[in-house]
Amino acid sequence: MKTDATPADLQAELPRWATRFLFFTGKGGVGKTSLACAVALGLADAGRRVLLVSTDPASNLDEMLEQPLTHQPRAIPGAPGLWALNIDPEAAAEAYRQRVLAQLDPQGPAAERERQREQVREQLSGACTTEIAAFDEFVGLLAGDAAAYDHVVFDTAPTGHTLRLLSLPKAWAGFLEGNDRGASCLGPHSGLKMQEQRFKAGLAALSDASQTTLVLVARADAAALREAARTQQELLQLGLRNQRLIVNAVFRASAADDATAQALQAQGEAALAGCAPALAALPRSEVPLRAFDMLGLAALRALLRPAEAIPAPAAALPSAELPGLAALVDELARQNHGLVMVMGKGGVGKTTVAAAVAVGLAQRGHTVHLSTTDPAAHLAATLGGELPHLSLSRIDPQAETAQYIDKVMAHRGKDLDEAGRALLREDLQSPCTEEVAVFHAFSRTVAQARSAFVVLDTAPTGHTLLLMDATGAYHRQMARELGGSAKIVTPLMRLQDADYTRVLLVALPEPTPVSEAAALQDDLRRAGIEPFAWVINRSLLATGTQDPLLRARLQGEARQIERVRQGLARRCHLLPWQARPPVGVAALQALV
Repeated sequence: MKTDATPADLQAELPRWATRFLFFTGKGGVGKTSLACAVALGLADAGRRVLLVSTDPASNLDEMLEQPLTHQPRAIPGAPGLWALNIDPEAAAEAYRQRVLAQLDPQGPAAERERQREQVREQLSGACTTEIAAFDEFVGLLAGDAAAYDHVVFDTAPTGHTLRLLSLPKAWAGFLEGNDRGASCLGPHSGLKMQEQRFKAGLAALSDASQTTLVLVARADAAALREAARTQQELLQLGLRNQRLIVNAVFRASAADDATAQALQAQGEAALAGCAPALAALPRSEVPLRAFDMLGLAALRALLRPAEAIPAPAAALPSAELPGLAALVDELARQNHGLVMVMGKGGVGKTTVAAAVAVGLAQRGHTVHLSTTDPAAHLAATLGGELPHLSLSRIDPQAETAQYIDKVMAHRGKDLDEAGRALLREDLQSPCTEEVAVFHAFSRTVAQARSAFVVLDTAPTGHTLLLMDATGAYHRQMARELGGSAKIVTPLMRLQDADYTRVLLVALPEPTPVSEAAALQDDLRRAGIEPFAWVINRSLLATGTQDPLLRARLQGEARQIERVRQGLARRCHLLPWQARPPVGVAALQALV
């Protein structure tokens, strides 16, 4: 792979390739937020007016910029020309409801008007409304709401969620074309029809190479590069062709006799050498691994500049004596069944932990079903084989949507005439149907844990929180409809049952993953769900490395492990960095 910009001149290269709209996407944990912030800051420092936007429901822009943000643009102190905002799904949903309600007919008896308003508000209470409202905020920035800025830099959610977001302009424009009715979960059809031109303008801006660049961010890691290659092809299918690749955190060992450093460098070189030819053909830049954490403007400015000399690290490093994954599996195995949900920020190793836990439980003689809710699923590749007592599946959004449509047509459409069935099928082509179908599949998977172990590898935090919102909305709907007249057990009630569900939070020993896991823990607790344990993954502390760059980073790693042990986790387990990625049944067995 040949680069078109060295790390030393990446800042200088920005004006050459930075179009008006820049999207940073990639596998979780590769550094999308760091690079989006650094590029936005670099453009602002070059005299441009820049708006930095997070579309991630679990945004950490606030922590990175060290400034509290809202859904309104906020000027960033110390960075003239830079503004930032988080798209807030809940605030967007409420604004969307108010716009739809404002369109209702003001005529007629007051009681009838109020009944109609309540009916529409009820229709607009679901997860579908939250998605379309957040999407509407995003598409508005493409369609003219950001006219005051020279550049809009989007820090997106991990790949699966982002592909869904970028596909929506085309999906909604197609759904509304010639459709004079509307999906009930979005209220009256006018609530969507009034946005049709915005959807079309957003799609035009996304597809225009002179306006939009898709920046695929990866690390020199085989899984991250595979996902970047897959994303490249899916973006091409959406008509989004102006792409470039940034490989972040490229490591070069400085001592030939340090086994850990040499293995880490060799892993990266092998991954880059083996990446897909189409990905290798993209314009590409490399950013070196840094000794410092990406927090604050000084660190972000330094990210795109030449690496500086590494200060001498402390002579001794603290130890991190924590139980490993085998002890965690032993504790989980004391029960004969239950749901184990593995959650956390993208790129922290949730899939590896979920697969290892499932293998460990199967090894101990339990029946285990391993599944995933992640649209960018890698479970099969991680497991890489079969094991007695262990079955594998994934919640495939497209397959689940097709099955859901068939089921609705068979039940609700059986007594309709041909015209009625055609209208029903037309409504079911709404992009919202996918969200409903995935929730139903998730509910079925949760219920399987009544008689066996179910280990669920969840999507990165933001996407999972949207699924949890749908779970809560369904619970509230059932409670309203049935009241005290029937005994119900909703998926949310199963998740709240500590004897039924064990939530494992996975984090890397770095500030952002730990902070995001802590925020997720707070969200879960507000929903009445108490995490069972934390897993700190890929710790280098136990390797004994003497490489100056790695030792400088280990000081920060030790601080984060202590932060988790002392203030966040009820139970904490440590998974050391592996010289060979733990792929395949044998490697996973070795972890547990």
